[in-house]
Amino acid sequence: MFNKLLALFGASNETAAEGTKNHPHHLAVASLLIEAASLDGSIAEDEMATISRLLSEKFEFDVAATEDLMRQAADNHADAVEIFSFTRTIKDKFDADERIEMIEMLWEVVYADEVLHDYEANLLRRVGGLLHVPDRQVGEAKKRVRARLGIDAR
Repeated sequence: MFNKLLALFGASNETAAEGTKNHPHHLAVASLLIEAASLDGSIAEDEMATISRLLSEKFEFDVAATEDLMRQAADNHADAVEIFSFTRTIKDKFDADERIEMIEMLWEVVYADEVLHDYEANLLRRVGGLLHVPDRQVGEAKKRVRARLGIDAR
């Protein structure tokens, strides 16, 4: 499923970017975003577009580097059985404000389809705890993202 979605970007798995291989925090962020997108049972094109935009903005990657990172993350996600290694990498590399930004990125991905599923909400609670972001700040990040996306409070 991931390879089909990534094929939309038009490159093969053999074109992994040299730059992203050397930065495990890039891969950890991308892998968590893909995990968030997949929890409702499928990854929609709008979720993939949101992930691509967020990664490009966060790391100032060009299109090719972003596509390669997403491909690596999809491969990584397919083999992953836990999220702790991703969150540990992010916690160790990012300061408190960047970890909150990561939470906002995750909220943007889960709200790309404007519907919050129970598994997605659970992931955000777990990731918040693993990143040492208090529940209150996770909730405030959610409200900021909903306002930014124009999603009514329900």
